[in-house]
Amino acid sequence: MRSAVFVSAVSFLIISLVRADGPSDNLPDQVRRIPPPGIKISEADRAELAAGVADLGKEIESLRGDLKGKPALLDLLPDVEIYHKAVDWALRYDEFYKSNEVQVARGLLPQAMERVKALRGGWAPWTNATGLVVRGYLSKIDASVQPYGLVVPASYQAPAAQKFRLDFWFHGRGETLTELDFINARQKSPGEFTPPNAFVLHLYGRYCNANKFAGEMDLFEALDEVSKHYPIDENRLVVRGFSMGGAACWQFATHHAGLWAAAAPGAGFSETADFLKVFQNEPLKPSWYEQKLWHLYDCTDYAVNLFNCPTVAYSGEIDRQKQAADMMAKAMKAEGIELTHIIGPKTAHAYERGAKEEVNRRIDSIVEKGRDPIPRKVKFTTWTLRYDRMLWVTLDRLEQHWQRARVDAEIDPLENLVRADTTNVLALTFAIRPGECPLDNGRSVWVVLDGQKLDAPSCMSDRSWAAHFRKSGTKWSAADFANDEDRRKRHGLQGPIDDAFMDSFLMVRPTGQPFNDIVGAWTDAELRHALEHWRRQFRGDARAKNDTDVTDEDIASNSLVLWGDPSSNALLAKIASQLPIRWDAKGVYTPEANYPADRYVPVLVYPNPLNPKRYVVVNSGFTFREYDYLNNARQVPKLPDWAIVDLSVPISSRAPGAIARAGFFDEEWKFKTPPKEAVRSSP
Repeated sequence: MRSAVFVSAVSFLIISLVRADGPSDNLPDQVRRIPPPGIKISEADRAELAAGVADLGKEIESLRGDLKGKPALLDLLPDVEIYHKAVDWALRYDEFYKSNEVQVARGLLPQAMERVKALRGGWAPWTNATGLVVRGYLSKIDASVQPYGLVVPASYQAPAAQKFRLDFWFHGRGETLTELDFINARQKSPGEFTPPNAFVLHLYGRYCNANKFAGEMDLFEALDEVSKHYPIDENRLVVRGFSMGGAACWQFATHHAGLWAAAAPGAGFSETADFLKVFQNEPLKPSWYEQKLWHLYDCTDYAVNLFNCPTVAYSGEIDRQKQAADMMAKAMKAEGIELTHIIGPKTAHAYERGAKEEVNRRIDSIVEKGRDPIPRKVKFTTWTLRYDRMLWVTLDRLEQHWQRARVDAEIDPLENLVRADTTNVLALTFAIRPGECPLDNGRSVWVVLDGQKLDAPSCMSDRSWAAHFRKSGTKWSAADFANDEDRRKRHGLQGPIDDAFMDSFLMVRPTGQPFNDIVGAWTDAELRHALEHWRRQFRGDARAKNDTDVTDEDIASNSLVLWGDPSSNALLAKIASQLPIRWDAKGVYTPEANYPADRYVPVLVYPNPLNPKRYVVVNSGFTFREYDYLNNARQVPKLPDWAIVDLSVPISSRAPGAIARAGFFDEEWKFKTPPKEAVRSSP
């Protein structure tokens, strides 16, 4: 058990971090840098660490070659690379923030060398260790190495037939939480919760973004990696977090509810608009499309999904961030669900001991039973096919994105049928894995969709079952498969612009002459901004190539982020005529208006005509900017599927210029005239 002094210190740290979000962070013209500038270290320390990093880098490259014929050992190389990156980036980008971090860096380098030595010898002792273990993986998004921390239970012994519970922990806001700081903490502290006989996975989450976008994918990439090396029980996964981590927990609990045995969010935020008004005292003037885009991450919009995930929320009685659970309780009550909300009496932004014990008691009881992978009833709502699945129900098409879609489905084993009522759904799939189908495989199966009774495929002899349906007008019919070949919005290809940065992408630099100097200067500045801020905020070096060097393999494997114009970028020239917004030396053309080319630039996301299974993005990185880094509730998409940027207004901390017009493409990726709205003269 932690000492009272330690708990008090942690509470003070958390409260201090919360107070950082003050009124000065509502001033777009006075934005502080995140991550902040580091402290100065001595030249002797810098030289010593730089030499150590260089030596380690050489060893890693040599080891990479030595292990080429040993894939199992080569797969463990990120467990070494995390140490190299942690020290290298701290040196390279001046990210030392505490006086003891030089000593921390000095200590990480020999740990990495020990792992190098072990791998050369054909073994990896840390993979069988219990207690605190730090490991890494190579992200498919940008090929960056990302760290994660594990608490491995003492009861684990490899190889183990027993499967173990796994709790995810989402950390709080930390503007100086570099890889160096994260690894150091994960080698010293087991964290807030350490359930007996369970693994705890501490996610780095790609720094300080409340596990959004690439930070969201961090969970699934880390889970895949951990599941390769340890016997994890997929029916006993728990999501937990506090403060910013509590916000992340609400997000995962509501958006991916069918995956977890239980969720235990503490404090945090659960939506954008009310939180920023209450907590940040920020006057909000969102555009119509920004309000629509709040539906991506606002957990209150997904509250009914918690029907599928047992949830125990915690708040301090006098914590302003109690607002998050109160908002969720209201949204859940509207769906007939009463939120279990444990309150720490007279407590601010921290766990109160008795309340914490009660949270643990309830979560442990729930997890002991485990998740039911095939519950008889499923309730599912979404606003986008980015979130398309709940347990045995998958939505394949929506009638309209950014409007609420809903499915209430139930398996009736007595009647050997499935009933489902839908809203805003055009196609869906029911799928049950082998061994899990509760339907009778000796009888005909029926599906009743919105009152319409349909023949369905039989349950198979291995007790698996899958059935696909589509709607035309008001009539449903069975389909042979979930068709994803036509150009319609579907999971992973539904926009908005930011969605392209949740999977593998390649930045493509222009090498030709631009239409004009204004466009050339703007695209150059925005490309540099996108690369630099991807590194700062998502902790990876975005892959980049010249347009003339892009290969067929690059096109097949990545979404392409094309910078420049059809004159300067050869790939953009190749596809320009196939995009729904045209652009030439004279202007930018939409079906509703023309814009002079010496003042306006289009940004957009669209299925790549060279590979329709991937996106093409034109002239944009992720769309939230410096102002939004100051409060995690702001870190949501700021632009929809397309926008026309007015370059006569300078780039700012909030936008790449003035947004003259913006909107969403329709469900077939065709231009759709956006609503009329008073255009703001500046961002």
